[in-house]
Amino acid sequence: MWNIIKKGVFALSPVILLLTVYLVGSIMAGDFYKIPITAAFLAASVYAVAITRGATLDEKIKSFSKGAANSRLMLMVWIFVLAGAFAAVAKSMGAVDSTVALTISFIPGKFLPVGVFVAACFISMSIGTSVGTIVALTPVVTALAAQVGCSVPWLVAVVVGGAFFGDNLSFISDTTIAATQSQGCSMRDKFRTNFLLVLPAALLTMLIYLFSGTEIAVSESAPLTIMDYIKVIPYFMVIVLALCGMNVMLVLVFGIIVSAIIGVLAGSFGLWDIFSSVGSGIASMGELIIVTMLAGGLLEIVRINGGLNFLIRAATFRVHSKRTAESAITALTVMANLCTANNTIAILSIGEIVRGISEKFGIAPRRSASLMDTTSCFVQGIIPYGAQLLIASGLAAVSPVAIIPYLYYPMLIGLMVAISIRFNN
Repeated sequence: MWNIIKKGVFALSPVILLLTVYLVGSIMAGDFYKIPITAAFLAASVYAVAITRGATLDEKIKSFSKGAANSRLMLMVWIFVLAGAFAAVAKSMGAVDSTVALTISFIPGKFLPVGVFVAACFISMSIGTSVGTIVALTPVVTALAAQVGCSVPWLVAVVVGGAFFGDNLSFISDTTIAATQSQGCSMRDKFRTNFLLVLPAALLTMLIYLFSGTEIAVSESAPLTIMDYIKVIPYFMVIVLALCGMNVMLVLVFGIIVSAIIGVLAGSFGLWDIFSSVGSGIASMGELIIVTMLAGGLLEIVRINGGLNFLIRAATFRVHSKRTAESAITALTVMANLCTANNTIAILSIGEIVRGISEKFGIAPRRSASLMDTTSCFVQGIIPYGAQLLIASGLAAVSPVAIIPYLYYPMLIGLMVAISIRFNN
């Protein structure tokens, strides 16, 4: 038994090293900008390759590269590249400033946080991606925060929380698809179960934002012009196309094209400046892309060394009732998500194991799917190296750790999961 534990801890040691270097090191330094997360991932990745046994260096590097370049991660990289380009071109064209002006004109300061949260919920549930929602709204609220005199990390956290709500309930979300398919339940049944679980958290979050909104003072803005309305077209177009079911990458491509056309016609920039904006937008996603690929490679090495299997055995060791089975499902999701920093990959990694546990202890498929999906959203909201917080912090130019204390919704859904396990069995 002791040997199994030692092997499991050894397999997971790259993840432990990552967390130690980034979190503990930053806390000791008193500055979360002191240690770039890319450096922490690089250290953990080099260490993971070095400790892997039974393979040559070339074989170990190939395994790492296979994980770093798998199709799901490459799809994410494409989205990050296009999202960065769209955000930069739209900002250069003046879309952000116009959107801020429109928002200030139509939403009273007291209801601004609630309005942003509801908008993020609706958009994310419609388009099925929390990342896409964060990409669309973060540049807007970052500029808006300066206008209304509130904290940038706080208002960005409002967007991130709403994005998690929508992604958790969306019928077209990859996490929903992964959870329902792995557990063999319908999306409608999972939606009903999920909605009842997260609705109290959403309502409590809105109350918090409503109370907080009383301190926001919206300053007088300049009169709106026809061009202000025209410049927000790319954002509305992205939302409408996504609602129509268009692929997110095509949506972003059209967003870039329309933003560029409006910018040239409005005299915001010249033809050649478009390429400069696209280049700077892509470059702004560089750290996120590197972290995504390093995380994929690191996960593959951890899997090869038996780390994920150890986590699964550890989580199910003392399962003997429906309540402890649900606790094990939650623990598995937490541990897999901490290792993968990706809720979809985490669900796919443990889906079959969770289904076996559910069948053995009489847990309804819709319930196990809901537990996995909701718990994964909770974890994504508290880890500074998850895609959602990384892209939000990158677009807002703040530390991901600065956003976490204000993520009331993810924290509350974690509490709701714990309460439901305790009292529903």
